[in-house]
Amino acid sequence: MIDEAQARRDICLMGRRMYENRMVAANDGNLSCRLDGGRFLCTPTGVSKGSMDEEMLNVIDAEGKQISGPLPCTSEIKMHLRIYRDMPNVNAVAHAHPPHVTAFAITETDIPSNILPEVETLLGPIPTVAYATPGSGELPENVAVHLEEGITTMMLDHHGAVAFDKTITLAYEHLETFDAYCKILMLAKGLGGAKQLSPDQVQRLMENKKRMGLADPRM
Repeated sequence: MIDEAQARRDICLMGRRMYENRMVAANDGNLSCRLDGGRFLCTPTGVSKGSMDEEMLNVIDAEGKQISGPLPCTSEIKMHLRIYRDMPNVNAVAHAHPPHVTAFAITETDIPSNILPEVETLLGPIPTVAYATPGSGELPENVAVHLEEGITTMMLDHHGAVAFDKTITLAYEHLETFDAYCKILMLAKGLGGAKQLSPDQVQRLMENKKRMGLADPRM
């Protein structure tokens, strides 16, 4: 289980990376980690991820009740908790508004698969979650539709992206990889559009993932 002191340091570090890499603006975005005893550590609302300190973070229970922390927790915590509930191997969740991903989200453009080997290996399939008001009870239900082993990253319709994994570093890095992928797809469009890998090439990638111990719903 994650050490709370280390989790506080890691969330603040990833928050700074998130802000410095323009994954969020102003006070956008939120991060969380699973702790022991059915508790979770999460970012507060109304605070820039670029200037958070460890004392600002909140501890909540599995129902979202705040146990400690000086500020109210993020309004998106319901989405985080649903992911933790349905995915027991997940220990961290990161939500942001990466600009290239969000451009796909607001134009309702599906994310193509089988383009980049790194994306297929590190992220796998990327589903699009149906729109719901941010912070509402409907959004976690829409996210839950797509939760299964091998899914780590989702695009949120007209909203941004959410990613999750065993550590907050991995969850954040999925967002960074996803945004870079969307930027590459935009650049490729001006050159005639990205071409997909062949079925044989994709099959070899799936075999590599299996050898690496990585899950994928296509396997």
